[in-house]
Amino acid sequence: MAGRDVTKLEKVVKEIVDDMRHMPDRGMVAAYIPELARVNPKSFGIAVIESDGNTVVGGDADVPFSIQSISKVFTLTLALGKVGNRLWARVGREPSGSPFNSIVQLEREQGIPRNPFINAGAIAVTDVILSSHLPREALGEILRFMQFLADDSSIMIDHEVAASEHRTGFRNAALANYMKSFGILDNPVDFILGVYFHHCAIAMSCRQLALAGRFLAQFGSNPSTGYAVVQPERARRINALMLTCGHYDGSGEFAYRVGLPGKSGVGGGIMAVAPGKASIAVWSPGLDAVGNSQLGQIALERLAKEMGWSIFGA
Repeated sequence: MAGRDVTKLEKVVKEIVDDMRHMPDRGMVAAYIPELARVNPKSFGIAVIESDGNTVVGGDADVPFSIQSISKVFTLTLALGKVGNRLWARVGREPSGSPFNSIVQLEREQGIPRNPFINAGAIAVTDVILSSHLPREALGEILRFMQFLADDSSIMIDHEVAASEHRTGFRNAALANYMKSFGILDNPVDFILGVYFHHCAIAMSCRQLALAGRFLAQFGSNPSTGYAVVQPERARRINALMLTCGHYDGSGEFAYRVGLPGKSGVGGGIMAVAPGKASIAVWSPGLDAVGNSQLGQIALERLAKEMGWSIFGA
């Protein structure tokens, strides 16, 4: 049975890669971040790591890319480890229904971001991590955590992407200053934004990203060590937030079409979780109208359907 399952997964991944290579409408790269505008829009990679460690990759699975907002899953995990449920006093857990960099809800809701995956929420989460560190130390903690999860010390920050974001991040600065005016942030805005821009600029391949997401697919445990990264309840709740909020105002559509917890980034990556079955990462730099990888979503929909991995049933 196991052999047949592996063969099926390999066949499905190969068919997806072949089909994605010839898709004419690939979306638009995130040109508002100058460094991301230079990425080859024809790139496509996928990596799937099953619960037994079986790994199937295709396309550009080993090409590093800027993970952008996918890093917010890992900063959320770290912040919850530091302050637990006290985090929810300053960050909500509801879908936003608005663009990821919208300031409208902050005004209406007294500076409390709707969830930790929109930009304002991730900035507030970054503030929590920064509170016991200097900026360089906080960033080092985030990077080491991701290296540990992926068991790969070669994962690094793309400093050119970080600098590009810093130069053009006026709206993020506005979000941070607005939250600061409501007392949501404790640390200096410049420090928080520096850490935020740099952790969004971490570069990883699909293979590395799928490795890093294994603890969420395995109910909080890291399969490489057998030790718990988080308790099963926390893993379940992070997955729930990814399902409901992981694709901004496209989260409902992603849940409807794919049926898996996932987190996207404007670098074109998506990390997805089939609980108890597999950790998955896809990358295609072209984005749809709400900022999610156009081909990445199509590929994940195909994969979930063919493998019967939707959390809502086959």
